[in-house]
Amino acid sequence: SKTADYYGLIHISENKNQLGEVTLYSDDSPSLGFINEIEDKISKKATEDRLVARGINLETIKESKITADLKLQSYTGVQTSKANGWIKMAFGGGAGYLLMMFIIIYGNMVMRSVIEEKTNRIIEIIISSIKPIYLMIGKITGTSLAGITQFIIWVILGGILFTFASTFLGPEAVQSPGNEMAMSQLENMDKMQLIINDIMQLPLLKLVICFFIYFIGGYFLYAAIYTAIGAAVDNETDTQQFMLPVILPLILSIYVGFFSVMDNPHGTVAVIFSYIPLTSPIVMLMRIPFGEIAYWEIGLSMLLLYVSIFGVAWFAAKIYRVGILMYGKKVNWKELYKWLKY
Repeated sequence: SKTADYYGLIHISENKNQLGEVTLYSDDSPSLGFINEIEDKISKKATEDRLVARGINLETIKESKITADLKLQSYTGVQTSKANGWIKMAFGGGAGYLLMMFIIIYGNMVMRSVIEEKTNRIIEIIISSIKPIYLMIGKITGTSLAGITQFIIWVILGGILFTFASTFLGPEAVQSPGNEMAMSQLENMDKMQLIINDIMQLPLLKLVICFFIYFIGGYFLYAAIYTAIGAAVDNETDTQQFMLPVILPLILSIYVGFFSVMDNPHGTVAVIFSYIPLTSPIVMLMRIPFGEIAYWEIGLSMLLLYVSIFGVAWFAAKIYRVGILMYGKKVNWKELYKWLKY
């Protein structure tokens, strides 16, 4: 029984030949990491006890242990840090996740704008002098320019910060490496310089350019869908039934990126999803930092994306044209399908 304020009690049954049954008694269900840590510690202790029982000196084993420090270098002589994979993951994953957030944020802005104009009956005055399709395209384009402007500001600020880091955090920042503290600082600076070199080796320019192109394509693709949803409903609450099919491809893109692209950027799953228009903006951006992607692959992905925009925009325009002047009616998927025939 529990007699003290401990997290749990470990009981190891007796067994002369091997480790006995190990049982953890606790009120809470321990995490998997905690279980693995307990198992590792008990296994290590049991192994050491068996070695001592067989007359093996543990101190000799510890003194004989050699730790290898692996240095990474390309065939061209460029050194890289051990964190190179994490750096690629950070830039690729960051670019993909940022693009997803941009699409969701600015897509919702367009949808709310359409709902507001519809509920205020302003749209009835606007479409008296302009075709609905032109109004929809203008609304999408205006919002996309706001997103591009914001990203340009981020790129400029990021470039300034990176230039500052590479200038003032390099090895030359250590003035007097004549003592142990200075030498330790120099080693840290060398590691920092390797990380900066890893970042410099990334296709940053290609990543920034592709981000612009994929943001414009992905935004127009999803914004057309958001606009059609906004025109079909009377308030934001009614949009929830239509949002799952819109958000699902974006979430799937992030899932494929982190669990497939990061492990094998040239694998079948990663390649296929980098061609599908609804997922290609995010997946292809996450693939670019992980090795050289052929230009024809990127070109084909962009071509499929921009061609699909016209098809999605055509369907969205038909829904927008009918729904923008329809009030007080609950719309479902069946009703939207009927509007496509008008």
